[in-house]
Amino acid sequence: MTSAPTVNGQIIGQAHYATRAVLEGVLGATGTTFHESVALNATADNGGSIERRPLVERMTSTLKIDAATVETALAELIAQGLLEVEPEDPARLTMTAGGSKLHRTHRAALAEITARLYADLPADDLAAAGRVLTEVTARANTVLAGG
Repeated sequence: MTSAPTVNGQIIGQAHYATRAVLEGVLGATGTTFHESVALNATADNGGSIERRPLVERMTSTLKIDAATVETALAELIAQGLLEVEPEDPARLTMTAGGSKLHRTHRAALAEITARLYADLPADDLAAAGRVLTEVTARANTVLAGG
């Protein structure tokens, strides 16, 4: 009988990259990049409108990417007509009808895949994994901040 591996960076990374590959397949079918999808998600989660600077800060801090990469993704979303700069408040971005439709398409596809990936996993195990990974993330962020 083989015992389950202890959670470590390699196991976490393998899970991340495997699920990221699944996500990239969904996004690739619509010509959307990962960074663009994160920006659309954040905008949708904020009611369809979000201030640009907090969005950039959110993406740089959570994805560990630079602001230029985020700005490139935002510029592409604007060029595609999926986000627009609010004319009365140029510091805000608003999801267009096309952006909302694409976001709903992604969410529906990902909900189906998520249900398959997490099916039959005990709720207690998922809760424990969530607690552990949240703590590991917080500790890694402390190290990155120089702590």
